[in-house]
Formats: sequence, structure tokens, C-alpha cells
Amino acid sequence: MNDLEKIVYKHALLNAAKHKGSANPGAVIGSIMSNEPELRSKAKEIGPLAGKIVAKVNALSIEEQASEMESFGVEVQEKKPKTKEEGLQELPGTHENIVLRFAPNPSGPLHIGHSRAAVPNAEYVKRHNGKLILRIEDTDPKRVFEPAYEMIPQDLEWLGITPSEVIYQSDRFEIYYDYARQLIENGAAYMCTCDGATFKELKDNCKPCPCRDNSVDENLELWDKFDTLKTGEAVLRVKTDINHKNPAIRDWVAMRLVDEEHPRLGTKYRIYPMMNFSVAVDDHLMGMTHVLRGKDHLANSEKQKYLYDHMGWDLPEFIHYGRLKMEDIALSTSKAMAGIEDGTYSGWDDPRLGTLRAIARRGIDPRTIYNLITEIGVKMADSAISWKKIYGLNRNFLEPIANRYFFCEEPVKIEVDGYSDGEVLIERPLHADHTERGNRILPFEGSAYLAKEDIADGLFRLMDAVNVEINEGKVSYHSTSFEDAREVKARIIQWVPTEDNVDVKIVMDDASVKTGLGEGALRDLEVGDIVQFERVGFARLDEIRDGELVFYYAHK
Repeated sequence: MNDLEKIVYKHALLNAAKHKGSANPGAVIGSIMSNEPELRSKAKEIGPLAGKIVAKVNALSIEEQASEMESFGVEVQEKKPKTKEEGLQELPGTHENIVLRFAPNPSGPLHIGHSRAAVPNAEYVKRHNGKLILRIEDTDPKRVFEPAYEMIPQDLEWLGITPSEVIYQSDRFEIYYDYARQLIENGAAYMCTCDGATFKELKDNCKPCPCRDNSVDENLELWDKFDTLKTGEAVLRVKTDINHKNPAIRDWVAMRLVDEEHPRLGTKYRIYPMMNFSVAVDDHLMGMTHVLRGKDHLANSEKQKYLYDHMGWDLPEFIHYGRLKMEDIALSTSKAMAGIEDGTYSGWDDPRLGTLRAIARRGIDPRTIYNLITEIGVKMADSAISWKKIYGLNRNFLEPIANRYFFCEEPVKIEVDGYSDGEVLIERPLHADHTERGNRILPFEGSAYLAKEDIADGLFRLMDAVNVEINEGKVSYHSTSFEDAREVKARIIQWVPTEDNVDVKIVMDDASVKTGLGEGALRDLEVGDIVQFERVGFARLDEIRDGELVFYYAHK
């Protein structure tokens, strides 16, 4: 064989090995053209040759093909399956003295969507012994819900996140004014008195507005009397590329006039910074090494780069991540607030909401949320999470700690006709896997409460007590031993003692309520304890009200 024939022969052997001993001439030619680019000029010669050599290779047995491959040094490179990227990938850039920030708007308490930003920032800081700043971005008084100033740190604390420092942007207006003046003096910003519609038309046509050519002195003069103007009469704009492909980035607004009263500032200021201006200034002054933000902020990152360039500042590492989607949950703060105001929701911790305090009230362990968000990472692709996933992770935390108890919804008292063994004290472990915790005692003396839905004709075993027969509502003693119940295939049902019980209410995840009786051992619980009601699921004791125990349902 000449050199060309050897090359074709090797590719034919390789193709045959990938397809159970049967090579395909077209595939062999394609492999040669792809992997031997210097032979593409000989395509007309290779075509007929490939047909002959493939026929020769296919005539060999699989064992003979393997022998030929070995003699020619041909190896099949197995394709490694693509692994799904999971977890928090390493930060780009420096890992020394890293500074990151979680910067929510105080429009309400934190919801699970906020954890998409809070958790990665906190985890990176933890891993690299860095600094985490909680920066409350409250430069739009219309979007400030005053109780959120206290709620946000509380929510972070529940997540296990403790910032190194807390900063309020509303305390920094004089700093923003100073940098605005510097930009004007550098010729990088100008006062614009065009009305919005006129500027938009010019901007959309890549034309500068007349104000762009004003002198520095003219801009400073208008800046100095800015707060005497009417709202909308002027704005401060940062110069960018007027031909930028994205019109939103062309000469964006840095400062505007606001006449709304601010919860912390009152009416002290009228000149308010726009988000892109205050964020860029603060990220620089606070020494941010990395800025994690959603991909919906890609244009904002582009805007802020112009400010960094104008001021000669070093850019932090911008890291963008995809949206977090969640089924069947209300994540909109404005919609939640409207629902609270109109009575649809009972409050920010209504179980139907996606706020962290609603999730906490139901007994979801904070580590569940923290670990889930860490597992998702900060990739650009959107991520979807489900209650099923949350419940699966949370079960790992609740299963070992939650003691078991009986609960009967809509209880019906029954008398077991024919029972004559007197009072029996039934002992059941608080937790079958942790017998060291001891037992609950359920007294039985011939009567009990059953859940209304369990009252049906047939043979039943009252768990660990006796076997009974129910016929048209009449309950008769059948036998006592479990073996007898198993022999007649009696259904096992839970029950609550008639003389030792407590009123129980369970608020479900859809805000519906189950009411009934629970066994007396529930009186030993404290608010915040997690239990597992057999046949209902995990629930957290929320309050004790006039002897009634109110639980919030977590999940099965």
C-alpha cells in the first residue's frame, strides 16, 4: 500500500470499529477531509479509493479488523459524555482580598429569587476569606418600603449570611454630587434640558442633542441651580458612544430631579442619582473585585464601563448569571404587596408567597435554600427550581429531627363495643430511628377519636391498640394482636386518645386549614419545633393560642 492508501485504510478501520464492523465510504471520506486537511486537494482520487478499501475492510471479520487496527496503531477515541455544569465555579481574576456585595432594593423583604444573588456572594466570600458588603440601594423613594430596612438583614441572618458591613446609599448623596461635578469638569457629562420625546428621537437616530456641545462652564452653571428647576426640566447625562448599537446605552441619565418624600431623607434632597451612576461610584469606592448580577443587567454593565473609563478606574470582574424560575410561586414583590393590602395574603409570611420568611415559617431549613442555590451556581443559562426539589433536599434535614405524632382531622369519637380489657397505655417511640428520645404514651380504654375520612365499613386496626370492625357507623371489638390484623388484612389507622388530646390547626401550603385533634404529647413542644404528623407530613409549630397548637405545613 502507498501512503495514501494507508491513510484511507486507517480511517476505514476506525469507521468500521465505530459501527459494528461495517464502514461507510461517505463517512470515511468525510473523516479524511476533516482530519487530514492537506489531502483535500486529492478528493477526486480519494473517492474511488475509499470505495475499494471500505469493501476490503468490511470483508474482514471483527476480530481481523481489530488485529489490523493494532498493527496500524489505530485507536478508537471514546467520546466523553458531556457533564452538566453544576456547583459554584471558581471566580475569575484575583482571589486575594476579594470584596463582593449584595445590593437589594428595599422594596420589601427578600424572596427566594434574591437568594440567587445573596448566596453566591456570601459563599465566595466564605471560601476566600473576603469581605461582603450589604448595600441597601434606596435611591428611588417610590420603591422604598420602610420596614424592609429591618427585614432584609433579618432574612439574610436566617440564610446564615452575615455581611461585614451595611451601607445605605441614601447616606451618600453628597458623594454622588462630588463625582457628578468631576464628570462635568472632565467633559464626560453634560446637563440636558431636552424633553424626553425629543431626546429619544435624536438618540434613536444616532444624533447628539444640542446640549451635548455645551461648555463645561455652561454645564456647571446649570448643575449648580439644578435643584431649583422643576421635575423633568433637566437631567445630567453621561457621554457614551452616540452610535452605540444599543440605543439604551447612548448618553444615559446619571442624575434626575425627584419630589417624592424619602423615608430616611424626607425632602432634604431633590437631585437623585440613577442606579447605574450610584452603583458604579459605590462599586469603585468600596473596592469591589467582582460584581455578580443577573444577565438582565448586561446593558447596565456596559453603561457603567463608560463611567469607569471616564474616571480612569479599574473595572471589577463582571459576572452575569441567568434568571431563576420557580413554578407555582409568587415572587413579585409588588404583586405580593398588593395582595397583602387587598387581603388576598395574610402577610409577607403567607405560605403561598416565595418570601424567605414565608418559607421559613413553613419549616424549610435555610440550608436547603443555601445549598440549592450553591448547586445551581452562577452560569448564564436560566435555572428552574421546583418545590419537589426543595422538599427533597429539606427532607434530609427534617427527617432526623422531627418526632412523630398522631393527628386526626375532623375527629369523630367512637366507642368500641365489646372491648373489656380496661385502660391500656400504648407506647410509641417519638422517633423510630432515635429511640434514645423516649416514647409517647397514648392511653386507650375502649374509645378513641378517628379522622372522619377513616370512618368506613370494614376491619381496621387502631395502630398498636386493637382491631375493630366498623359496620354502618357501629364499631365492634374484633381482636387485639397485630397478627390477627395481618391475617385478615385489616387496614391500620391512627387515632387520638379521648382523654389526652390537644386541639390542632395546620395551615397548609395553599393557606387552607386542617383542624382536628392531636395526641397529648404535643403539649411538650415549643414554638419553632418541627414534627411529622403521620399521614399528613412535616409541620412547624407556629404558635400556641388559647390551648390550640397552630402548625404550618412544610411538605410530605
